[in-house]
Amino acid sequence: MRSNRDVVEVSGFSDPQYLVLASLAAGPKHGHAMLDDIEHMTGTRLGPGTLYGAIGRLEGQGLIERLPEEERRKPYKLTDAGVSAFAAKTATLERIVAAAAPRALAR
Repeated sequence: MRSNRDVVEVSGFSDPQYLVLASLAAGPKHGHAMLDDIEHMTGTRLGPGTLYGAIGRLEGQGLIERLPEEERRKPYKLTDAGVSAFAAKTATLERIVAAAAPRALAR
């Protein structure tokens, strides 16, 4: 895993905000549960700074919102805007993969 202030390369994929949206698309989670879920999806664990930086940006954009605390845990969920943003980004990634896959197989 390579990291700088805003970008983390996770198994060749550099978009922590998308990974948080993907994790929350399965339902509300607190930070540690998101870290585990993202690791399960990608095979690489985000650092806490990367995760909470992405959460802060997504919350600031209105794409996720914090739910009431559960003991000491702070769960988050997608907003309606977050669901739409996740669907749009996923559709874009699917188009990229559809175009790129034959090129990768041709080499």
